[in-house]
Amino acid sequence: MLSLFVILILSYLVGSIPGSVWVGKLVHGIDVRQHGSGNAGATNVFRVLGWKAGLGATIVDLGKGLFAAGVIATIRIDGLPSGFEFWQIETVVRLLAGIAAVIGHMFPVWADFKGGKGVNTSAGVLFALTPITMLITVGVFLLVLFSSRYVSLASLSAAIAFPSAVAIRRYVFGVESLDPSLLVFGIVLALSIVIAHRANIKRLINGTESRIRTFRPARGMIGKGEL
Repeated sequence: MLSLFVILILSYLVGSIPGSVWVGKLVHGIDVRQHGSGNAGATNVFRVLGWKAGLGATIVDLGKGLFAAGVIATIRIDGLPSGFEFWQIETVVRLLAGIAAVIGHMFPVWADFKGGKGVNTSAGVLFALTPITMLITVGVFLLVLFSSRYVSLASLSAAIAFPSAVAIRRYVFGVESLDPSLLVFGIVLALSIVIAHRANIKRLINGTESRIRTFRPARGMIGKGEL
């Protein structure tokens, strides 16, 4: 059990790396949480600092999830607490490591516990666990993004698409390698992302949510002299 505790702590610390905050300070000497939407996520970095900084923040956030679930979770453990015996131990450990990383991203110890919404870090975790399902999920994200131009709506659609794809692939197409724990995690993750986007949902309903005006590489608010 000590090794599982170590995995969770290390994953949380890796997840706490505030890529968006650090990129903002390194590139322009600002805290992105004080500009734009006020969120410490890659989307706000794209909006405030432009595509180069936004891409850097996205890579960091994805990498945190991949590293936690794909590397840290490989530390050998003796077993799990009782109650998890009906799931694959390897998948459960990787999921727990991923959850710890997402929590770290949302409440980073390195950035005053003020983080992002965890979408990119969650995506990194799930890419490490089931890349085919995640490619389907990314396809849904891009389809909704390009058709609606709402990043928030695309994120919400992708969150719902993941557990749906897991369920269809396992129970309709018989992909036995997909452990049921992935479905449970996907449902919980989708609910958490919906809750994290509740303000965006209100704006979508009211018609006041910001849309992407163009898919050209963003210059950012600073590049336009708005800050």
